[in-house]
Amino acid sequence: GGLRRCDWDTALEIISASMVHTIKKHGPDRIAGFSPIPAMSMISYASGARLMQLIGGISLSFYDWYCDLPTASPETWGEQTDVQESADWYHAKMLVSMGANIGMTRTPDCHFLAEGRHNGTKLWVFAPDFNMVAKYADEWVAVNTGQDGAWWMATNHVLLTEFHHQKKTPYFIDYTKKYTDAPYLVELKKDENGVVRPGQLLRAGRLENYKDQEHGEWKFLMWDEEAKAPKMPQGSSGFRWGSTKGKWNLKLEDGKDGSEIKPQLSFLEDSDSVVQVEFDDFGAGAVCTRGVPVKTLTTADGEEVQVTTAYDLLMAQYGVNRGLAGEYPADYNDANAPYTPAWSEKYTGVDRDVLIRFAREWGTTAEHTNGKCTILIGAGINHWYHANLMYRAGIHALMFCGCVGVNGGGLAHYVGQEKLAPAESWASIALAKDWYPPSRLQNAPSWHYVHTDQWRYEKEFTDYHTVPQHGGENTTAKGHTMDMQVRAVRQGWLPFYPQFPENPLDVPKQARAAGAETPEAIADWVAKRLQNKEMKFSVEDPDAEENWPRVWFIWRGNALMASAKGHEYFLRHYLGTHDNAVGEDLAQDSVKEVAWHENAPQGKMDLVVDLNFRMDTSALYSDIILPAASWYEKTDLNSTDMHSYIHPLSAAIAPVWESKPDWDIFREITKKTAELAEKHLPDPVKDIITV
Repeated sequence: GGLRRCDWDTALEIISASMVHTIKKHGPDRIAGFSPIPAMSMISYASGARLMQLIGGISLSFYDWYCDLPTASPETWGEQTDVQESADWYHAKMLVSMGANIGMTRTPDCHFLAEGRHNGTKLWVFAPDFNMVAKYADEWVAVNTGQDGAWWMATNHVLLTEFHHQKKTPYFIDYTKKYTDAPYLVELKKDENGVVRPGQLLRAGRLENYKDQEHGEWKFLMWDEEAKAPKMPQGSSGFRWGSTKGKWNLKLEDGKDGSEIKPQLSFLEDSDSVVQVEFDDFGAGAVCTRGVPVKTLTTADGEEVQVTTAYDLLMAQYGVNRGLAGEYPADYNDANAPYTPAWSEKYTGVDRDVLIRFAREWGTTAEHTNGKCTILIGAGINHWYHANLMYRAGIHALMFCGCVGVNGGGLAHYVGQEKLAPAESWASIALAKDWYPPSRLQNAPSWHYVHTDQWRYEKEFTDYHTVPQHGGENTTAKGHTMDMQVRAVRQGWLPFYPQFPENPLDVPKQARAAGAETPEAIADWVAKRLQNKEMKFSVEDPDAEENWPRVWFIWRGNALMASAKGHEYFLRHYLGTHDNAVGEDLAQDSVKEVAWHENAPQGKMDLVVDLNFRMDTSALYSDIILPAASWYEKTDLNSTDMHSYIHPLSAAIAPVWESKPDWDIFREITKKTAELAEKHLPDPVKDIITV
């Protein structure tokens, strides 16, 4: 049917009744809220997020769901996006722009780019088109679309060859020892066919000298060039969670005795032997075997293991010819060896001589300025499949030349407006920490992938890209994404809501009936039931009716269209309405960890509520549309990662007609819900949250 007018009281009563019913029958973790970009209007975002957390609902993420979060950042540094302000561009002596159209998307900050050039900064732009930032460039390189990774891999080949192996640039070598994991010892593993491949970092607890260390499996080793023996630097996760405090840092001191560590980067001139190690060439779907210098150590249990440094493995992976046997390239013109300048030419479409010149300029600039080289990067790269690998190839160039953590250097990722300056104090309000300390926060990609049943329409991810040829049975590079999602929830790597088929308000009651009285006893009871398979996670059977999400609030965004990746599956499985999906069920024979239903459910949501000042797609498909005030009709706060200031936004006019600011709308919903709860949920309840 079409849209119908109603008054505020009717709308609020329907919404609140739905929430109370859902909490009582299914559980609060069936109620979800989605709103993007909290930094854009902090108060408006916080209004709905606060209500979600006060009732035990879930708040869906946006940054990763929009493909704006650079996954290379947490993969490399463990943080989300910790980048420099735009003013720092002025300090750089070489700037590279790739996938970031600064003139278009960062117009107020673009002057720093122009002023930096007046100050002597050289700007290279890698872009397949002559875009707005390319006109500022000293050199524009038309790299083929999506092939920036090949460019940087070949650049790194040149940097390692000329500035690390041949020249051994002092600043680069010192930086690599102090601030990267290149000196760590890596164990080499031989399989049943005699193939040797890199394994895990060697655990400190496996050696006699460190076998009694707390969390020894989470502490790692470097080779000390003076002691001629392994030492255990501080800073790994074993020290982060140890009983002795003050050792989680980057000091090059042994975590056991405090002695100084002088890391040895390479065993090239100090090896026990040279072993032929197999490396993957994903571009060709092949492998190559290259010599790597190793040392042999004896573990506490008498086993002999061969180890090398991460640095030596990098040299071999990049094909840096250091006179060792194996399938190393003859020179830069060897087009058949991965990561040479000639090899990159096949993918990038750019002459190898241009790349070699760029790499030498990059390395020389970093050498003379102590790392003042910056990569400006954004959505033009980050929205590609395998974007993380393109990012990490560039990050390698920054690390090899000591550019990260330097004014004028580093990775400058800008997509959207992710930086919320007063995050700690704001989160107390937005996530209701003052009332309800634990939060139900859900990564949206997992939630939508599972609940819109998009996992049913694909096979194993090995069908879509090259994977290591000799991976083990438990490798994460094989299988179906849905199985990996289930495994991630079981292992505690990711949250997932709903948590259990049971109402989480009923689980503590069941635990108390079984004799568990204290919070600790209840948690232990639940954990044991999960271990014994007496309880399941909802993610193991997401199409069962008891595991569906039920109520969805949308505000400040177009969740059913602009950000609905797989829009047709949202329409089919969330709303049960018409759709244009042409995909067929493919996963039945591929998934192992999830229950298969012959017919996927359509129309899982009971109620979709949209706060909006536009009649966009989300509004058109929602059950209830609430008129929200626009930007000019409400007071709010705004911040950005481009500078450290906070923008107070003032209302220019009062909200027109019946519209209200988001905060006022959610306040009214809260009031009405509280009124209905007095009758239908009159008693205090205990909730159980997986963290």
